[in-house]
Amino acid sequence: MGPKLRPWSVALWLLAWQGGSMALAAAYPGGGLLLASPVRAAARLLELLPSPAFWRAVGNSSLRIFGGFLLSCALGALLAALAAGRPWIRELLAPPVAAVKAVPVASFIILALVWLDAGSLSLFISALMVFPPVYLNVLEGLRGTDKKLLELARVYRIPLRQRIWGIYLPQILPYFRSAASLALGLCWKAGTAAEVIGLPAGTVGERLYAAKIYLQTPDLFAWTAVILILAAAFERLFLAAVDGLAGKAGQ
Repeated sequence: MGPKLRPWSVALWLLAWQGGSMALAAAYPGGGLLLASPVRAAARLLELLPSPAFWRAVGNSSLRIFGGFLLSCALGALLAALAAGRPWIRELLAPPVAAVKAVPVASFIILALVWLDAGSLSLFISALMVFPPVYLNVLEGLRGTDKKLLELARVYRIPLRQRIWGIYLPQILPYFRSAASLALGLCWKAGTAAEVIGLPAGTVGERLYAAKIYLQTPDLFAWTAVILILAAAFERLFLAAVDGLAGKAGQ
């Protein structure tokens, strides 16, 4: 867990942003185009909120990006379960996992555009970027499971469902929670970058690109704020669900 956001710290940075915008506007003709003030960005966001096109863009991007996250969580957990007791699977998956961790996301986006249409791009890229942290953390949790408890469960022939619920989940969920917290922010960064490059119609990434092309800096900051809000909201809701499951596991 990182340090919490404090109101005084946020206010200080907003004041610095406002001051920088005012200084640029005073120093250069049209300086306001370079750095829109937080007031103008907030006003533009309020103008966008009633628009159906705004909510379509938010819905389309959320569905694809969060869908890619969920898909990768399921796949990462499944492959980690298979690899935990099979060294050959771990060795087989090690090269692609290392490649995804090391290669810039822009390279994957450009390569994926050769095979996929723009509408599927953000889902695929989000899933791809989420996979390594989820797979590696769940694998670490599984390999660290108490062997004595597992042996005891085998001796007493405890059903698999009860073993998963009472032994594996309490061990895995802290690792999975840490991976999910990291991956939720990562998937929004990668998914939005994919939309900016692929330009699927009716998405947040497309609106960001249009704002940049037409030098609409208030729109650019407003849509960036939307991404921050969506990422924070999805992270809070998903981690609350994981915490709820962790509270029930092992009981």
